Amino acid sequence: MLLNKVLRASVRSGIRLQSSSAAAASASHSGPSSSLGYSFELTDQQKEFQQLARKFAREEMVPAAPAYDRSGEYPVPIITKAWELGLMNGHIPQEYGGMGLSIFDSCLITEELAFGCTGMQTAIEANSLGQMPVILAGNDAQKRKYLGRMTEEPLMCAYCVTEPGAGSDVASIKTRAVKMGDEYVINGQKMWITNGGKANWYFLLARSNPDPKCPTNKAFTGFIVDADTPGIQLGRKEMNMGQKCSDTRGITFEDVRIPKENVLIGEGTGFKIAMGAFDNTRPPVAAGATGLAQRALEEATNYALERKTFGKVIAEHQAISFLLAEMAMKVELARMAYQRSAWEVDQGRRNTYYASIAKAFAGDVANQVATDAVQVFGGNGFNSEYPVEKLMRDAKIYQIYEGTSQIQRLIIAREHLGRFKK
Repeated sequence: MLLNKVLRASVRSGIRLQSSSAAAASASHSGPSSSLGYSFELTDQQKEFQQLARKFAREEMVPAAPAYDRSGEYPVPIITKAWELGLMNGHIPQEYGGMGLSIFDSCLITEELAFGCTGMQTAIEANSLGQMPVILAGNDAQKRKYLGRMTEEPLMCAYCVTEPGAGSDVASIKTRAVKMGDEYVINGQKMWITNGGKANWYFLLARSNPDPKCPTNKAFTGFIVDADTPGIQLGRKEMNMGQKCSDTRGITFEDVRIPKENVLIGEGTGFKIAMGAFDNTRPPVAAGATGLAQRALEEATNYALERKTFGKVIAEHQAISFLLAEMAMKVELARMAYQRSAWEVDQGRRNTYYASIAKAFAGDVANQVATDAVQVFGGNGFNSEYPVEKLMRDAKIYQIYEGTSQIQRLIIAREHLGRFKK
């Protein structure tokens, strides 16, 4: 085994001992000496997280990725190992069994895992999106019940918001929640739910006010729904263009009864909760896109230093060297964007502007750099025996999920113009 049991146990223990508090993790972002102010230096603890994730990605994920891409099988062994090493659910507060990592620290791990395979990483990262509404808005009992179990065994959860006719237009959600005594009865259909068929529980957004004139910020309610609740029907696993081992499917809710204890905050607060989660989860999505772009850059660079044409390696041709330079520039800037957006939210500030910039820019960069990597490989890049065609397919979803690139630009424009209108 590349990562033996002794290493797993010692590293996992080390991470838990060093992560003494969420506040300490957050404060660590300015580097070894916070008095220096703005710093690009990572702490020793952050470097440890990063190196552990890097080792796992390159030794465990990279070799397994092609087979999972071909089969579309859910990567249970990889997910289980990631959980054992503490590379999942790191953001769960310590009082509920987690490590209480900051968003910045989680992003460092996410980038490294995405280097290995974004299909596997998306399955892992979907837990963050599913859990974030509970972390932000759940009461103590809800957190102990639903977050606590995630730290006891490698369970998955999912974020159920998107519908067949309501993706970017969240206000058009049709799924209904009707209060009947001490329960809510849910009817509706969700679509494109990551981890939909593997989740132990869901965060579900449903319309609880039937009045079409009710303001969006009061019309919806957020629920925690156990996946084994009667009336939940799973659709087939979708075979997508890329990230094929991620479990994505539709879910139908037919007269599903949810106890009132599973409402987050209260009736009518669901939209704010669902949207608020994105400020915390878009930085890791951007980190994932950056990890894919870094992989594409490294694959293209290594190939360019080996492949020869006209008597010299192609990296010595200006056309290729300039292409690699452009790719490197984009990767570095995407990394800076996600780190700024993560740092902002860890300081307790509203980071909507920075999160959308990071998500949009890194998503575009992942697609551009993966496409350029295929170009560097030439005909080989178009062949499935080489890794870059998978990277190109995997990259596309970063411009779509968790808010399309166009939606991010709407948000950025709104936030930008709002500063001038005050």
